[in-house]
Amino acid sequence: MADSTPGAAGASTSTLFPAPKIEYAQLSPVLIVFGVAILGVLVEAFLPRRTRYTAQLGLSVVGLAAAFAAVVALAADGYASTKSHIAAMGAVAVDGPALFLQGTILLVALVAAFTFAERRLDPAAHGSRVDSFAAQGSAVPGSDQEKAAVKAGFTTTEVFPLLLFAVGGMLVFPAANDLLTLFVSLEVFSLPLYLLCALARRHRLMSQESAVKYFLLGAFSSAVLLFGVALLYGYAGTVSYGGIADVVNGSAKLTPALANSTATDALLLIGGAMVVVGLLFKVAAVPFHMWTPDVYQGAPTPVTGFMAAATKVAAFGALLRLLYVVLPGLRWDWRPVMWGVAILTMVIGAIVAVTQTDVKRLLAYSSIAHAGFILAGVVAVSPDGVSSVLFYLGAYSFVTLGAFAVVTLVRDAGGEATHLSRWAGLGRRSPLVAAVFAVYLLAFAGIPLTSGFAGKFAVFKAAAEGGALPLVIIGVISSAIAAFFYIRVIVLMFFSEPRPGGPSVAIPSPLTSGAIGLGVAVTLVLGVAPQYFLDLASKADVFVR
Repeated sequence: MADSTPGAAGASTSTLFPAPKIEYAQLSPVLIVFGVAILGVLVEAFLPRRTRYTAQLGLSVVGLAAAFAAVVALAADGYASTKSHIAAMGAVAVDGPALFLQGTILLVALVAAFTFAERRLDPAAHGSRVDSFAAQGSAVPGSDQEKAAVKAGFTTTEVFPLLLFAVGGMLVFPAANDLLTLFVSLEVFSLPLYLLCALARRHRLMSQESAVKYFLLGAFSSAVLLFGVALLYGYAGTVSYGGIADVVNGSAKLTPALANSTATDALLLIGGAMVVVGLLFKVAAVPFHMWTPDVYQGAPTPVTGFMAAATKVAAFGALLRLLYVVLPGLRWDWRPVMWGVAILTMVIGAIVAVTQTDVKRLLAYSSIAHAGFILAGVVAVSPDGVSSVLFYLGAYSFVTLGAFAVVTLVRDAGGEATHLSRWAGLGRRSPLVAAVFAVYLLAFAGIPLTSGFAGKFAVFKAAAEGGALPLVIIGVISSAIAAFFYIRVIVLMFFSEPRPGGPSVAIPSPLTSGAIGLGVAVTLVLGVAPQYFLDLASKADVFVR
C-alpha cells in the first residue's frame, strides 16, 4: 500500500520535479546583457525622445563592458579550464571555448554599438545627406523640420535594445549544451537581426526586401534545424549533448526503447545532417549562402558589419560544439561532407567575388570565402583545429567591422556610394580613409604582418596536421584568387583618376573613428605579434561534457 503521508508526497513531488539550480554567477554575462536590453526597452518607452540617444548609447556601452568584465572574471577564476562545467541544469556549458567566443562577441558588439551611434536619423536618408553636404561645405537642403531633427540629435534609438537582445542570444548559442537551448537561442538572436535589416528607409524597398528574404530563408533553416532536433531526440531519447554522445558511442545504458530507436542509424544521420545544415546557413557556407549578398547589400551598413562578424562567431562556436561534443563518433561520416562544403565555399566565394561591382556585395562574397577557410580548421578534428578557429574568428571579426565602418563614410547626395566605380581615385580625395581600407583588404587577402595571415596560417596548419593537406592546397589557391579582387580595389583607389562629382568622405564621429582605429590596431597587432593570442586560444580549446 502506498504511503500517503504528507512527507512522502512532498518527497515524491521533489523527486519528480527537482528544484531548479541556476548558477547565476556563471551565467552573469548573459543575464547582464538581457537585463540591459530590457532596460533599453523601458528607456525607449518612457524617456523623452530628445534624451533617448544618449541614454541608450550609454546604457548599451556600460552593459556590454560589464558583461565582458564578467567573462574575464569567470576565465580568471578557472572556469575556462579546471572549473569547466555544465550550468543551468545541463542547458549551458561554461568552458574555455564558450568564454572565449562570448568575450569575442561582446567586444564585437561594443565596437558595433559605436558604429550604430553614427546613425543619426536615417543614415541612408538624412544623416548621409547632411554629412555629405557638410563635408563639401554646402548648405544642408531640406525642410526646417528635418534640420531641427538633425540638430536635436534624434536617432533610430530602438537599434540599441535590438542589438542587445541579439547579443544575448549569440552569447547562449555557442554555449548551448542541449538541442532545445540551441534552437531557442538561435531564434532569440535571429529575430532582432531580421528587424535591424529593415531599418534603412531611404532605400526602403531594398532594405525591406533583404529583411524579408533573410526572414523567410532563416525561418526555413530554423525549421530544418528543429526537424533535425526532433530526429536526434527520437534516436537518443534525450536532447542533452552528452546524452546523445553517449548513445552514439555506445556507453549509454541500453533500454528496450533505446534498443529499438538505435537499431538503425537513419534517425541519427538524417537528424545530425539537418542540424548541421541549419548551422551552415548561419555561417553562410555554400550551398546555403544565397541570402548573404542580397541581405548584406540591402541592410544598413553598420548592421551588415555586425551581422558579418558576430553571427559568424556564434554560429561557428555552435557548429564546433555540435561536431566535437555530440557527433565525434560520426567523424568518418561528417568529415568528408565538411571537406566538400569547405572546398565549395572557398572556391565559389573567391571566384564570384571577382565579378562584383558593389563594395558590400564584394565583402559579402569575401565573408563566404572566409567561412570556407574557417571550415578548414573545423575539419582538422583536433585541439589545434579548435584553437585556430577561435583565433581566426577573433581576428576576422574586427577586420570586418572596420571595413564596413569605412564603407559608411564614402557618401554622395544619394547616401552611401557603394558602387566600385565611385571609389576610383579615393586615395587622392582622402588618403587616410583609403589607406585604412587598404589595410583591411590586405588582411582579408592574408598578406603577412596582418591578422588575416596569422589566422589563415593557423587554420591551414591545423588542417594539414589533421590529414587535410589537399584541402589546404585548395585553400591557398582560393586565397590567391581572392587576393586579386582585394588588390584590384586598392589599385582602383590609388591609381585611378578621381571622377568629377565623385563621392565625398564624411567626417566620422569620435565613436566611429575609435571603431575604425581599434580595428586597424587589432589587425596589425595580431599580424605582427599573434603568439600571445594564439596561446590564449590554445588554452580555451577543450569542450566540457
